[in-house]
Amino acid sequence: MFRTDKAHPWHGINIGEDAPEEVTVFIEIVPRDTVKYEVDKETGYLKIDRPQQYSNVVPANYGFIPRTYCGEAVADLARSNTEIKIVGGDGDPLDILVLSEHHIPRGDIILKARPIGGFCLVDDDEADDKIIAVLKGDKVFEQYDEISQLPKGILERFEHYFLTYKSLPDAPNICEIAYSYGREKSYEVIRTAIADYAELTGKLS
Repeated sequence: MFRTDKAHPWHGINIGEDAPEEVTVFIEIVPRDTVKYEVDKETGYLKIDRPQQYSNVVPANYGFIPRTYCGEAVADLARSNTEIKIVGGDGDPLDILVLSEHHIPRGDIILKARPIGGFCLVDDDEADDKIIAVLKGDKVFEQYDEISQLPKGILERFEHYFLTYKSLPDAPNICEIAYSYGREKSYEVIRTAIADYAELTGKLS
């Protein structure tokens, strides 16, 4: 009926019975964080990855979808949609940004979200998709079913953040956005990342 140990956020939390239309999300960072946190893959605890660079602030609640992985199938999907060089997936769970009108004070929480689209970020020649979703039940953002319905300024913030969040003075930018996509394509990306996770863990259906 209940666990006596802490579930690993990546492996021990169920993605949800209604995935990919509705997914469980583990939030690592919220917009007010001045440091970038990420889950330590070995222990499952949040660790500091790096301070946020300059004025960069993550534009929405940011985390990943449990039991997903960006491996070769995700990379192949990206290659089929762009001519940009892609050597593989980024080797992490599938990232997701969750929009909400509510102030969520910290990361290290789980929530339910509805994907409405996303974009394929190529980070140092690796496919690093970012799913965009809305918090389930959010009275402001639940009206949006497609990424194309969002105000232009929200999408511009997403793009600016990921195009600059690793930039350093006098160093080349290693990130570029290959393409964006709508809700149905986001479902395909999620399903592909689920398949990559099954391949990674050997839990093939």
